[in-house]
Amino acid sequence: HMCHVALGTDTGGSIRQPAAFCDLIGLRPTYGRISRYGMVSHASSFDTIGILAKCIYDCAIVLEVIAGADPYDNTTSKTPVDKYTTLLEFNKKSRVAYLKEALDYTGLQAEIRSHTLSTIKKLEQQGHQVEGINLPLSLWEYILPTYYVLTAAEASSNLARFDGVRYGYKEPNTQTITESYTKTRTKGFGKEVQRRILLGNFVLTSSQYDTNFIQAQKVRRLIRDSLKAMLVAYDFIILPTTPHTAFDLGCNAHDPLKMYWADIYTTLAAVAGLPAISIPIDHDEDGLPIGLQIIGNSFQEASLLGFSNHILQIQS
Repeated sequence: HMCHVALGTDTGGSIRQPAAFCDLIGLRPTYGRISRYGMVSHASSFDTIGILAKCIYDCAIVLEVIAGADPYDNTTSKTPVDKYTTLLEFNKKSRVAYLKEALDYTGLQAEIRSHTLSTIKKLEQQGHQVEGINLPLSLWEYILPTYYVLTAAEASSNLARFDGVRYGYKEPNTQTITESYTKTRTKGFGKEVQRRILLGNFVLTSSQYDTNFIQAQKVRRLIRDSLKAMLVAYDFIILPTTPHTAFDLGCNAHDPLKMYWADIYTTLAAVAGLPAISIPIDHDEDGLPIGLQIIGNSFQEASLLGFSNHILQIQS
């Protein structure tokens, strides 16, 4: 309740996960739907401007205003922008898929699994066709590694400009250019950013480029093609937003792998460049919010918002 609506960047889930933790709506539109001009890039082929709000209507009206082509950002699409606020009534029966691997994941909090299954049952009671499916080619286990290999590589390239000479913070009182670079980048970046830069530089080295970076690009294409094929047979894909509800502040600070596994559900849409939204569906026994994630087809934000609004109505 600090503001009416907020914008942020979603590279692998940084709109949807906070939304799930805070009982909010979090929308990541299709890659290219909103201009990224003026944003400091982390991973340029993943970064997407998203919207945090307390209701679907607020997401819709903000998206109407900020979506569309921008001559200052050549990654934006010229696909026409819908009048989203007039398309929130959802009266048709949909074909909905849920990912079995997502609900079978051993790290999934039991209450999130049960509330997700409860929502699936409510959709079936409303007459929607809901089926459990698996990603083909065992791609589920490759989503997170693909995401981190590619985003680390892009981050190491994008953040190279923050050297105190061309851009960003500069450490004073240094004697040589080597000392200036070293101290500037050591003090200017936190430990997690340093870790990702080092990982990105590693996968881009000549000895690792083909076996890591190129392979990850190929797997990314397989994941995207698989999801696009699913969204021909189904209108939406649903899965949890996070494997657990909000954790204690700082409790995972010394375990980066545990933090990375928190992204297991949100990186799927990011890798594929598809629109996804997190909506609140219930709370756990400690009163912490639980989010449901819905993935739609490219530039189908109107349907995604309408269907999300429908789920919220049948939950109440």
